[in-house]
Order: sequence, then structure tokens, then C-alpha cells
Amino acid sequence: MHEDTSAPKPSRPKDSGTLIVVRNGRTGPEVLMGRRGRKAVFGGVYVFPGGKVDGGDRRVKPATDLSPDILKRLSSDEARARGFAAAAVRETYEETGLLLAAQGAPGAEAHGTWRQFGEMGVAPDLGRLLYIGHAITPSMRPVRFNARFFMAWADQMTGELGGSGELDDLGYLPIDEALSRPLVDVTTFMLGEIKRRAEADFAPVDAYPYFSWRRGQRYFRYS
Repeated sequence: MHEDTSAPKPSRPKDSGTLIVVRNGRTGPEVLMGRRGRKAVFGGVYVFPGGKVDGGDRRVKPATDLSPDILKRLSSDEARARGFAAAAVRETYEETGLLLAAQGAPGAEAHGTWRQFGEMGVAPDLGRLLYIGHAITPSMRPVRFNARFFMAWADQMTGELGGSGELDDLGYLPIDEALSRPLVDVTTFMLGEIKRRAEADFAPVDAYPYFSWRRGQRYFRYS
């Protein structure tokens, strides 16, 4: 009996980082979101700022580091672990104009956006990040992401809200209002996780979610 090789193999998910920026609004926590353009991956839906990890994200020198427990949880390779967080900070700056940084130097090898950080005399302030969870895009999608989600408080960031224009209708939304916008499943799940954490006053947690799909069904666990 010959193995059927006609079905395409799932694409390998790309490492990516996402930053959920939260501020205290008049009625409770609000999250920063924008709508992707129609031609983009996840086009037409509301998302948090974020994107795939570039090589420079793994090499950049942060002003402050992730906590040891988060580093260990993200990857056994510390450079890869920092890459998830650095990508979230970089993409947020590019897409929203908001900067999570402290005085420092991103390193002589810094390029692109990290060079801009260096010109400002700052480097990514990874120590201010809270870790929220992990998600992997379903295997049937042509473009897949191995994503880590982080959170930062808006009042710990600098800059003017604007960015590159990749996100339309960019602004802060109360969580329940955000949940009513067009979303992909993972965004809905992570919004629910932020709501759960907010109800506990963002107290430290012992377990974090992993969200994916199995046999076409949503799957999650905490560990």
C-alpha cells in the first residue's frame, strides 16, 4: 500500500510576537487595537500590534531583560526567547508609534527599526513585559504563526499614537467593545485572557494558556 502524498504538508509556523497595550479607562481596562488592511494576513479584522520575528530581534541588546521565569518558559534558547519579546516591541513601535524602551544601546549590529532606537539612545525595555500566552495558527492555513502574546501598560510607553498606517481605526477599546469587533479566534481568546487577568487585578499567575486547533476544533490548555 502506497502512502498518499497528494495532500499538501502544513507550512511551518513562523515565530512572532504580539503586544497587548492596556490602559485604565473610565469604565475599566482598555486595549489598543487596529484593523488590518484587506490584503494583509488576517485582513479586515481587528488585531493587536505584532508580527514575525526578524533576525535582528534575536540579536538586539535590551535595556532590561525578561524575567528568568519568562525566558525559560518562552524557549530553551535565550536568544530565541528574547526575539519573541523584541519583535512585539518593535512591531508595536512600527505599527502604532508607541515605544516601550529605556536608556540603552541596542548594539552595533542593530539595523532597521533597531537603528532608530539607537539614534534615540534607547533599547527595548523587555523587563516591563508581562507574558500572556502562546498560540499557533491552524495547520490548514497557508501562512502560520507560532505566536507569543505579551502585555504592557500604556503609561509605561512613550510616543504619539500613529505608526506606519498598517493598522486602520487604531485606538483603545474597552474589552467588551473589542470583543464585538470582527476578530480571529486567537484574538478573541487572548482578549478573554486579559479580561480574566484584569478581574484578578493582574496578580501573578502560575499557569499560562496555549491556544491552537486539533482535528479542526479549538484547543487550549494551561501549564
